[in-house]
Amino acid sequence: MRIGVVSDTHGFFDAGLEDLLAGVELILHAGDVGKQDVLHELERIAPVRAVRGNVDPPQLGLPLTVSSRFGGIQVELLHVLSAAQTDVEKWAGQAQVKGHASQARDAFLRGFDSNTRVVVFGHSHVPCAVVLDGTLFFNPASAGKQRFSLPRCCGVLEVSPKAVEATILSLQLYNRKLPDKVVVELCVEAALHRPRAR
Repeated sequence: MRIGVVSDTHGFFDAGLEDLLAGVELILHAGDVGKQDVLHELERIAPVRAVRGNVDPPQLGLPLTVSSRFGGIQVELLHVLSAAQTDVEKWAGQAQVKGHASQARDAFLRGFDSNTRVVVFGHSHVPCAVVLDGTLFFNPASAGKQRFSLPRCCGVLEVSPKAVEATILSLQLYNRKLPDKVVVELCVEAALHRPRAR
């Protein structure tokens, strides 16, 4: 299954999304939608599931989180992580985390359902595709208007019964390297019963 991922549109729909997300079966919007019009435009591409961001008004009627299963893979959609994205990236890059950082990492991971294998989030406007404790953390960056020197991107998840492939797609040219494509091999049956690190 091919899933489009956007975040932090802040009321702006980039027409380039039509080409980049052509053929996706579903679009996940990780919050800070801005206006209902953005969701309507995205729905012209594919059905949309969206969550409320920190600047979205309650009138949009969006939930804070959404959990869904795609091909046996549980995906959680939210706007803001309970830990800084830089910490998650650091923990993912370390073979062993010790001391206070280990406690913070374990507390962070306990905040997710043990069956979750993909967490889609936004908020930072910075792309992220890292694996921590067998879970993919994926931030497509901002699809909204240019803000400072931050990249404008969206993402695609290719979900199969045993793997998830995450790709960040640029909505413009800029002088910043995007994360490499990430492929996560998932043992779904074992993951359903695997306890989180404590």
